[in-house]
Amino acid sequence: MAITASGLFGITLKASLNNTIALDLEAEDMKVAMITDSASPDFDAWDYWADASANEVSGTGYTAGGMALSTTTLTVGAPAAGQLKWDAADAAWTTSTITNAMASVVYADAIASDPLVCLHDFVTAASTTAGTFTIVWASNGLAYFDY
Repeated sequence: MAITASGLFGITLKASLNNTIALDLEAEDMKVAMITDSASPDFDAWDYWADASANEVSGTGYTAGGMALSTTTLTVGAPAAGQLKWDAADAAWTTSTITNAMASVVYADAIASDPLVCLHDFVTAASTTAGTFTIVWASNGLAYFDY
């Protein structure tokens, strides 16, 4: 198993904080895609979707590059006081046949080179056969930040 953790991609967040890219977590141009266990994510070195896309899943009902996130929101004071929650509607690929999905990768599709934002490890490989593959985000959202 090559994928061993979920996390935020440091290069993208650092560039955003330094104003070298305009990352808007509430924009509707964020995408979620899925990768297989053959990937070896490096949260300090991977910075663009091209770093992950070679390990993208494929299958009926799944579109290369993933799908747009919808209903993205930032909530101050959630999941607890002193935190900022980033959330979106759950992602679902209906009538899909997908095998060996090990993680989801969220990236900013409308920004040059598609910078990576975060990865969520599924822990065990997930599949569908002519069914709906759904990623249900945790109650804490896609990510949360202490402030």
